[in-house]
Formats: sequence, structure tokens, C-alpha cells
Amino acid sequence: MATGFVVLTAVGSDRVGIVDDISGAVSAAGCNIEESKMAVLGGEFAVIMLVSGPEASVDTMTRSLPALGGKLGLHVGCHPTRKPRSESGVEEKGRPWLLKAVSLDTPGIVHSVTAVLRTHEINIEDLETETAAAPWTGAPMFRLTAHLVVGPSVSIGGLKQELAKLQQEHDLDIVLKPVFAPGSESGEC
Repeated sequence: MATGFVVLTAVGSDRVGIVDDISGAVSAAGCNIEESKMAVLGGEFAVIMLVSGPEASVDTMTRSLPALGGKLGLHVGCHPTRKPRSESGVEEKGRPWLLKAVSLDTPGIVHSVTAVLRTHEINIEDLETETAAAPWTGAPMFRLTAHLVVGPSVSIGGLKQELAKLQQEHDLDIVLKPVFAPGSESGEC
């Protein structure tokens, strides 16, 4: 029996029980949540999930979700996708790195950082940002954390030089560190 994969997204006003409603619908269709990210952004709750299951079950779930979304007050969508890389046996061609940036919150930080990464053809596997009040002063502080896959042809020295220039231009504090396997002698980020 063939396995199907979809990326399920849902957004709606935050309330208790959204995750239970969505996970219940996935389970009732005979499907499985492989990976998920969920967050409250402003007053909205956003969900993104990788869902798998027998192709017939995935098709049934995909067809039933818009009606469920309407009933629950959520905007729901499903997009067919492929197996995750780890399951398909295809290894990422590159080295894992962690990039962290902190600064006073100003417009354009994400674009500035990701533009440098793009020029080096660095893949962003995961990126999270947040704005929070600084201790003591209450100034809005911006934090960015990105997990990257850096290809073998990328010069880490050159990348670090460009990031150092970006730090100076935008008054950022950027840290770029390799990610090591747990328990390795080199440590972890």
C-alpha cells in the first residue's frame, strides 16, 4: 500500500482545543502527524504539519478538512508533498550550521540575513524569529535562530566576513556555529 504525504496548514483565532480538533481529524482519517510547528502569532493560532498515511486515507482527510475548517473557524489547506529526506534515504549535501542573530528590532533584519545566505546558496532548514522586551530597558529586541545546511563549496571564512559586514551595517550580534552530533568531542551549539 502506497503512503501519501501532505503539508497541512491551519490558521484561526486562538482558542483552547484547536490542536485537539486538528489532531483528532488526522487520527480519525487513519493518518499520522510526522512533524509539526504551532504558534500563537498576535491573536491567531497557526499550525503547519507533515501528515502521512495510506494514500486513500490522506485523500479522504484532505477532502474533509475544508468543511472541518469552516466548522471550527479555521482556514485550512493541504498541499501534497514527498517523503521527508530522512525517510527517503536522500542525505543533505552539506554541513549543518546554526545561525543566531540578536539586535534592537528594526525593519529588514530577516531580509538582510537571508539575502546573504541566498548569495551563498545556503539552504535554511528552519528559521524562527521573535521580538521581546529587553530586561531593564524594555526596548524591543529581535532574535533570529536558523538551522542551515551549508554546501561543501561554501567558504565559511567568506560567509563569516559577509556576516561581519552585516553586523556592522545593521548593529546586529550574529553567531554562526557548526552543529555537531550529540556526544561528539567538539560539542554542540
